[in-house]
Amino acid sequence: MKKYILFLIVVITAMQTGYSQKVSKDTRMKWWRDARFGMFIHWGVYSVPAGTYDGHQIKSIGEWIMNRGKIPVAEYKKFAKEFNPIKFDADAWVKMAKNAGMKYIVITAKHHDGFAMFKTKASKWNIVDATPYGKDVLKQLAAACKKYGIKLGFYYSQAQDWTNPGGAAIRKVTREGWDNPDSAKIDAYTAAHNGHWDPAQTTKTMDDYINNVAVPQVKELLTNYGDVAVLWWDTPVDMTDEYAAKLDSLLGPQPMIITNDRLKRPDFPGDYKTPEQRIPKLNELDNNDWETCMTMNETWGYKSYANNWKSDTTLVRNLIDIASKGGNYLLNVGPKADGTFPHQSVDLLSEIGRWMKVNGEAIYATKASPLAPLSWGRCTKKENANTTTLYLSVFDWPTDGKFVVPGVKNAIASAKLLANGKTLNTKSTEDGIVINIPANAPDKIASVIKLIVKGKVDEQIK
Repeated sequence: MKKYILFLIVVITAMQTGYSQKVSKDTRMKWWRDARFGMFIHWGVYSVPAGTYDGHQIKSIGEWIMNRGKIPVAEYKKFAKEFNPIKFDADAWVKMAKNAGMKYIVITAKHHDGFAMFKTKASKWNIVDATPYGKDVLKQLAAACKKYGIKLGFYYSQAQDWTNPGGAAIRKVTREGWDNPDSAKIDAYTAAHNGHWDPAQTTKTMDDYINNVAVPQVKELLTNYGDVAVLWWDTPVDMTDEYAAKLDSLLGPQPMIITNDRLKRPDFPGDYKTPEQRIPKLNELDNNDWETCMTMNETWGYKSYANNWKSDTTLVRNLIDIASKGGNYLLNVGPKADGTFPHQSVDLLSEIGRWMKVNGEAIYATKASPLAPLSWGRCTKKENANTTTLYLSVFDWPTDGKFVVPGVKNAIASAKLLANGKTLNTKSTEDGIVINIPANAPDKIASVIKLIVKGKVDEQIK
């Protein structure tokens, strides 16, 4: 009996140790560094008003309509009765991401309006209990991601919550896009109550919110959906070290999980930085892991009148630029309330996928360029024991048939076009490597030359 009890103790201890053991950052980050490209999805009740409240177009981004319109909690909750995404198809979403060349998805499990896109025991304000749809979309998405080999991550608003009482609110008083007879009263209340505009938001404390909503919901996300690749925290408004530590301590069941830098700065830096809507300059990077999150148009959450769409050329070149600096690109889609992607998003994803199908090896598992900034495009690299591969993504194709890779003195092993496999003639000169190229660019967005040289390429960037 004593031996059996001792055996149980050993097994339980081993399980607990394995559960909480901190896997090294390099091990956890490997897939992410290789992936380079992922899909952000902002989807929730805010897709129902789609940027318009009480007949007024509310300025700012779609998922902030409750805050920017200062919509009362009871009024905002009515939108859930209209949220019935019967056209949602998790398989179709994941296949679109995969066909675009994306390797992971991060979806808003709960945004700042507090609405959970999953079944939760911590609040009835969720897609299963508060909508006619009545199903857990994260369950469906997790199954589809597993089926198609795509990593799944969850965005979670850990501090701001405008509906569950006690959650924080950013301290912005002014409404955007409309006015009403109670405007002055609302402004005064908001200024006096730490950004809250409705008494229903302040019936509990932030301690109550963290302990009774955030902590149990994060536990649910980390235990009910299989492997979670990323936990993408957002906006640490009013966060304390104590609150952050409580949430950070919940990661144990997911030893391979990675997190971003938005839990609480600077004490909880996470695994990577998150520049938003911009691509950093080289002197900002400091060898940190980083990921640019960016919209395809001017909003994250769906707005029916947001039509300032980026071109396929811009999106692909953004991806190349980011990879050339050693970062990841998390590109957003804001689905409609019926569960479909806007057709513009679908078309753009298709065009990105077309380019990635031919040129993906210039993006995946690459490292930052060793070359000085280039006038004609960007460079990524892969290093082997005896050679270095430089992927030269050319935006501006030379018209004289001569392409110069400046400053590279290494002996040349080979050069070819990824578009058609055509071998290219090369020559080493004092200025660098000269490659003879066809008169016309193989791809209007970016044509990739795969140049393999012997040895390591000296870093030109200091």
